[in-house]
Amino acid sequence: MIWYTALVLAVAGERLAELVVALRNARWALARGGVETGRAHYPAMVALHTALLLGCLVEVRLADRPFVPLFGWAMVAVVVAAQGLRWWCIRTLGHWWNTRVIVVPGLPLVTGGPYRLMRHPNYAAVAAEGLALPLVHGAWLTAALFTLLNAALMTVRIRCEEAALTATPVDVTA
Repeated sequence: MIWYTALVLAVAGERLAELVVALRNARWALARGGVETGRAHYPAMVALHTALLLGCLVEVRLADRPFVPLFGWAMVAVVVAAQGLRWWCIRTLGHWWNTRVIVVPGLPLVTGGPYRLMRHPNYAAVAAEGLALPLVHGAWLTAALFTLLNAALMTVRIRCEEAALTATPVDVTA
């Protein structure tokens, strides 16, 4: 369990690094007239991602979930791939990337990197990580709960982003 705790803490550290980048990018975007939308769902997103990390550790500990090597190592590979995809997104978007929905009017959409393959690759990385990280050590309840709640949250988030990017009026307070 010690190495699994280290893995979860490493992911938590990566998330903190994301927040540092997001804060820097938010300042950049707002200084250029960026407009933030969808603030109402952001606290739920932070809470869900925090609960994922805690749930991984708590479920494994309290339910005595085993590490099944073949499956566990495959899930580690998915977690690592998800991190790679996430940072490819961050690198590709540069100053445009953020954990919040902030759009600078007049800037073009980024269509390179993973964005030439799919519209929201960062959310694919989040979904893969949210499923795989708990399953590394058999925390199937955390994986299932996060996946269901994340799907609901991503429905709101993607709708909010699409509205902000296309300037289509939509209720983004949910």
